[in-house]
Amino acid sequence: MPNSSSQEPSLSPSRQFLTMLALVMAGEAIFFLPFVIPRIFRPTVLDTFQITNLELGTAFSAYGVVAMISYFFGGPLADRFSARVLLPGALIATSLGGFFYATYPPLGLLTILYGYWGMTTILLFWAALMRATREWGGRLSQGQAFGWLDAGRGAMAAVVGSLGVILFASLLPNEVNTASLEQQQEGFRQVILMMSSIVAGIGILTYFVLPTPWEVTAKRTSNLTFRGVLEVAKMPTVWLQALIIICAYVAYKGTDDLSLYGREVLMLDEVASAEIGTISMWVRPFAALIAGFLADRFSTSRMTMVSFGLILIGSLILASGVITPGTYVLFIGTLITAGLGIYAMRGLYYAIMQEGKVPLAFTGSAVGLVSVLGYTPDIFMGPLMGVLLDDNPGPAGHHYVFIVVGGFALLGLVATVAFRVVNERITQQ
Repeated sequence: MPNSSSQEPSLSPSRQFLTMLALVMAGEAIFFLPFVIPRIFRPTVLDTFQITNLELGTAFSAYGVVAMISYFFGGPLADRFSARVLLPGALIATSLGGFFYATYPPLGLLTILYGYWGMTTILLFWAALMRATREWGGRLSQGQAFGWLDAGRGAMAAVVGSLGVILFASLLPNEVNTASLEQQQEGFRQVILMMSSIVAGIGILTYFVLPTPWEVTAKRTSNLTFRGVLEVAKMPTVWLQALIIICAYVAYKGTDDLSLYGREVLMLDEVASAEIGTISMWVRPFAALIAGFLADRFSTSRMTMVSFGLILIGSLILASGVITPGTYVLFIGTLITAGLGIYAMRGLYYAIMQEGKVPLAFTGSAVGLVSVLGYTPDIFMGPLMGVLLDDNPGPAGHHYVFIVVGGFALLGLVATVAFRVVNERITQQ
């Protein structure tokens, strides 16, 4: 179980379990609407909203711009206010956007909606979630804390995503390819409404389950301040961590292409393509949990290097052109290989803060600072993928996408080596 300071009260084992369960549910539910749905149903999103890859990428970019600002201000906010206050409000606000999403708004309003989600999912949520998880893990179990968080998030995404696919398939004709646009839109609307209701329900549940402020072990700032940002900005390991997150998040954004890859490269139908997205999600809980435990045993930075290596191998195969309609088994094997690296990184790139010696009291500020840079792929990857896919129809566009992912994986590997070197020098001083 997590370790906490002996000078401060800690939660009982049962409360520790319930707290992590609430963090897991909240941590994944918040992204169901803006990201999980288009990741699983990308071809359906394009068809039912009548938009192109570039137009969807532009909406993602609007999210990224608002999120970048929100990361910076959300960090100090998380160091000042309890997650019990911030997380439920963010979930409920996000779910309201989902009910509007189900009306199939035109492109302009869809883009504004994504900007709104950039605020609700980040400003009130992200740094607060990361700080709460780090508090749960204590000094000695950071890998396990973040591993459990992302493993649980991955399992939840896979279960809910699979339910979404089943619901969608049940509302379409037996011959999926014969479904009219109206039938697709109505079926997909039910999926969106289901997801929105789940997000709202988890928001309410989170309020009653998370610890009250006086039960939380870590000290909080008495006023909203940016002092923590200035302190962590002096640490070179924090900047290298930001670069690591950029490279890992490019790979994660690359998974948005998997369902469309299935349709346009392997020639699968709408439902089978959506199933590809859920298969990749089932890799996530195992990858994150195993990586978390190994990180506590062998160091987070070592596991980060291994993860980038797996991403590089998988990306090169997906970009090579060897995947064709007759190589489904090879595709699934490659998807699992790359997924192990991508989803392991989801459980590692905040656990590395402990190895980089970031003070616990400034966790929110550090998360905010590295996230401003680390999640810039939310701004540029959507449009970049849109251009590559729309300008290069068929397999070629997908090959270019994974060449980009592989290049960033190589850069991430180099950044992790640099992190280890710098951290060792700091330790020896």
